[in-house]
Amino acid sequence: MGHAQRQPTMTADEFLAWEATQQERHDFVGGEVFAMAGAERRHIMAAGNVYMALRQHLSGSPCSTFIADMKVSAADDSAYFYPDVLVTCSAADRKEPLITREPTLIVEVLSPSTAAYDLGEKFAHYRQIASLREIAFIDLDSRRTDVFRKGADALWVLHSFSRGADVRFASVDLTIPAATLFADVDEAA
Repeated sequence: MGHAQRQPTMTADEFLAWEATQQERHDFVGGEVFAMAGAERRHIMAAGNVYMALRQHLSGSPCSTFIADMKVSAADDSAYFYPDVLVTCSAADRKEPLITREPTLIVEVLSPSTAAYDLGEKFAHYRQIASLREIAFIDLDSRRTDVFRKGADALWVLHSFSRGADVRFASVDLTIPAATLFADVDEAA
């Protein structure tokens, strides 16, 4: 999802009230609103594959898996994003219908128009969320998945899974085979 257009500056409360009336999704960062563009077929397929594997694996657990339309709040409510896939195991999040504040795992599928934003500003905000244990970035062109895992020392460590490698999400004790992750995802043209 990319930045399509900027809207006027607003507070977080103003954003949440306004955004609830909109048909399109928007990210909110430091008072600025960014309309999110639609995703391409490969992006949707990969996100769906991850969602299905996580949803099936976590069925019956206290954890919930969401795809695309659940907002996640930055640690200080200064930013809101729509990750491609997220998992929360928080009892407090279960009571909140529109916003996840305590995610365990966030997955972003990179596209050429959003990779810099996802790996830059968005990633910086995600790392400030105390409950978050892993952040994964799936690169469709290289078929590489970079999983950043927070250690006991609160440092984020990169675990890179190259083309053909199964991807391990330690935060939810799941390994997704590469064939499952990239099922029906066409190679780059």
